[in-house]
Amino acid sequence: MAKLKSTYFCTNCGNESPKWMGKCPACGEWGTLVEELVRKDSSSKIIDTRSFENVKSQPLSLHEIKAEQEPRIDMNDEELNRVLGGGLVPASLVLIGGEPGIGKSTLVLQTILKLSEIKTLYVSGEESARQLKLRADRIGIKNDNCLIVCETNLDEIFKHIKNTSPQLVIIDSIQTVYNEAMESSPGSISQVRECAASILKFAKQSDTPVILIGHITKEGNIAGPKVLEHIVDTVLQFEGDQHYMYRILRSIKNRFGSTSELGIYEMNQSGLREVNNPSELLLTRNHEGLSGVAISAVIEGVRPFLIETQALVSTAAYGGNPQRSATGFDIRRMNMLLAVLEKRAGFKLAQKDVFLNIAGGLRVNDPGMDLAVISSILSSSLDMAIDRDTCLTGEVGLSGEIRPVNRIEQRITEAEKLGFSRIIVPSNNLKGFKSKVKIEIEQVRKVSDAFRLLFS
Repeated sequence: MAKLKSTYFCTNCGNESPKWMGKCPACGEWGTLVEELVRKDSSSKIIDTRSFENVKSQPLSLHEIKAEQEPRIDMNDEELNRVLGGGLVPASLVLIGGEPGIGKSTLVLQTILKLSEIKTLYVSGEESARQLKLRADRIGIKNDNCLIVCETNLDEIFKHIKNTSPQLVIIDSIQTVYNEAMESSPGSISQVRECAASILKFAKQSDTPVILIGHITKEGNIAGPKVLEHIVDTVLQFEGDQHYMYRILRSIKNRFGSTSELGIYEMNQSGLREVNNPSELLLTRNHEGLSGVAISAVIEGVRPFLIETQALVSTAAYGGNPQRSATGFDIRRMNMLLAVLEKRAGFKLAQKDVFLNIAGGLRVNDPGMDLAVISSILSSSLDMAIDRDTCLTGEVGLSGEIRPVNRIEQRITEAEKLGFSRIIVPSNNLKGFKSKVKIEIEQVRKVSDAFRLLFS
């Protein structure tokens, strides 16, 4: 009989240790070692993936390797294609993570139902075939090339793949799959790591793309060992608030494309709808005469869009303990901008509560939002409205200067397309800009110059 053994695994790097330690000796992280019971048995059945081998690998010199453009599979979804870098690459392993109920399974199911010319195997470890049938009926797309199987045993999954020979495999979710050769429970660090490694080997040897759906922790990270994210080729994060109708597909890692791309969807009764022009949906344009609202022209990946920034400044209710809160914006950067306002522009906000919100439930990391953020805060503090036909873009430095931003032409063109009559941009940011636009362009060098244009 095999002997049970207690082993400790690091959730960050997957390192194995015979005893518990506060600090992982491999990656140096604190408090990441967790205990698992494993059984060492030489007679355990190991999954054989040799049947998927086409040719044995041979070492090649650099001049013998052909650097050709990777062929991609069109997913019939503009947003997903953009985030993937132009489509799904054959033999790639893609991991999609997100909170429970956010719509990961719905996104993947409706995508593969659109691929009527591609034979797909959907392996479900969480839902029954009847539940998937009901969801497919709700989406309203019929596809006889989509096969459904409910299985969690990795060996059985490989048998189904061998029998059906699919062109695309979906596994929902990787945390429910287990390998019989290991005694730990499904979802444990060792199971997730070994199952993902076996699936990766199959994908590379058979030239079949595989999409994994994964859970996330309460901190928002992909559940399981950090090595899972290193194994896969692409990591996509599906995020959004369940109280909002918008969902964002964000690329965290992509070996075949940019990691700064963003896809936006709208959740409705029949699934997820692609949002091709998010600017029109994120702008209400009904804030005329209301203070604390500024429109910012931002860039996410290669996509420009305009977004509404809302701020509320009020007297601190508890005297010397003012509140600082930001939704959709980095709170530390907001505190830095408040310090710039006080030191460089002379506005006293130390005894004020400041609340900031990015409309639509989005989270944007573009530094070009800085100017709109401080303008909305000052607008609320002075109780003076900003002209609703004016939008702003610019990064604010610690000395109060407005620093140039990238892709200024796309920001200006987007603002003009949506009917804005004026845009405030950083000084000297228009070098080489030759496009003839009708929108009025105001250049500012310091935050005081921008405030003079907005509130004079």
